[in-house]
Amino acid sequence: MSPPRSTDYQPTACFYVHAAAQPGVMPRVLELFAKRGLVPTAWHSVVAAEEALDIDIQMAGLGADEAAYVARCLRTIPDVRSVLVSEKGYAMSA
Repeated sequence: MSPPRSTDYQPTACFYVHAAAQPGVMPRVLELFAKRGLVPTAWHSVVAAEEALDIDIQMAGLGADEAAYVARCLRTIPDVRSVLVSEKGYAMSA
């Protein structure tokens, strides 16, 4: 199988947000995407041990520069303890 051509690559930004389990955290996180006209491709959240909230967000089509900017903005949200960002990509079928 040949490697995907650059035009076949669909980047997906992946964000992991670790925060205090407070009622206002999730709407503030989602608002950051909504203000940019974005709807996350995937969203999974769970209240973990010690009243911590873990949120996994995926956003298809978000470039590395914009993903880094969003991560910086996420880190400024009250009660957010840490944010990790990575990128994955898929080969698009012809």
